[in-house]
Amino acid sequence: MTEWNFDEVVDRADVPTLKWHNRVLGSNASTLFAAGVADMDFRVAPCITEAMNRRLAHGVFGYEAVPDGLLPALIDWLDRRHNWRVDPVHILRSPNVLNALAMVLNTFTDEGAGVIIQPPVFFDFQDIIRENGRRVVLNPLRLQENGYKMDFDGLEAVARHPSTQMMFLCNPHNPVGRVWTRAELEQLGQICRRHGVLVVSDELHGDLTFAGHSYVPFASLGEENSRNSVVCLSPAKSFNIASCCTAFTLVTDNHKRAALQAENSRLTVNKNNAFSSVAMEAAYRGGGPWLDAAIAYLTGNCDLLRARISGLELVNLVEPEGTFLAWLDFRRMELDTDQLTAFLREEAGWAITRGSAFGEEGAGFARLNFACPRSRLASALERLEAAVISRS
Repeated sequence: MTEWNFDEVVDRADVPTLKWHNRVLGSNASTLFAAGVADMDFRVAPCITEAMNRRLAHGVFGYEAVPDGLLPALIDWLDRRHNWRVDPVHILRSPNVLNALAMVLNTFTDEGAGVIIQPPVFFDFQDIIRENGRRVVLNPLRLQENGYKMDFDGLEAVARHPSTQMMFLCNPHNPVGRVWTRAELEQLGQICRRHGVLVVSDELHGDLTFAGHSYVPFASLGEENSRNSVVCLSPAKSFNIASCCTAFTLVTDNHKRAALQAENSRLTVNKNNAFSSVAMEAAYRGGGPWLDAAIAYLTGNCDLLRARISGLELVNLVEPEGTFLAWLDFRRMELDTDQLTAFLREEAGWAITRGSAFGEEGAGFARLNFACPRSRLASALERLEAAVISRS
């Protein structure tokens, strides 16, 4: 047994876990492979639980300031892991990344303005845009033989429209698993600057990349791109602490930062959660070895997934470069969205996210979360294999 036992099967039904809850899975929750909600089934790094236990033992939980060590821990993490040196003055806090996206949207765009997204992409992007009275502008990714690529000609065409004011970038990309290269991001940045489109980059999965691929923070691409961007960060995915952490927005431009700070103040989202602060600082200061081990384990899970899917003629894996999410192509089965969902749930016993949730470009696909004990993944793959073969 290693110090971090990722093979341990933890009964997450002991707490009201969304991923395993009847609200998500329905009445037959106990029979399904729950792999839809994007969190990990692993216990967090011991340094996090130890720090939270120490804070709990204090016994007083009144209003707290931001701990003096939190921002230095984040800055040191970004410097060590991603060679990105950040000025602490540029960092603002927000309750979570989705909240940050909504605040940025309302601060820097007009009612009815166009906001570019690149589907198939995280479904909350569209919801945030529409629910805040803005207009979704599509720049779909293109699936080629070697994976998804950005359509830069299409981006140029939609970015030049006078009503287009913002772009939501997903870097790395959820659900297709692309880790965008420096060249791709620089080309995107050049187009957006040329047409006055502010880049808002969701970099929630930035720490989770596989060998041969490196996360490039958008704001690290020189002063021009940095000033024309807002970057959203959080340790939620990296350290599996989505329910006990907050988020950071990095805003280099002084005027933009002042405007966003005023919006933070207007909405009074400026209180601190003691346990969130403790968990995040502990993760950034001591969680590196745990994260390295988790990525190695996820790599092994991905290897297993690739090997088993390669034997199925009707299913294809879009090779992930990062995240713990796999984008599976079921189009050869020639099932519509409801039929595919029913097949996966009823015949394979899988509860994963239907591809159409990420836009019509995701029809015929499904998103699998493979951050689980390998025994559970292996069993699920056996069930999928049997179900697909029965359809052949």
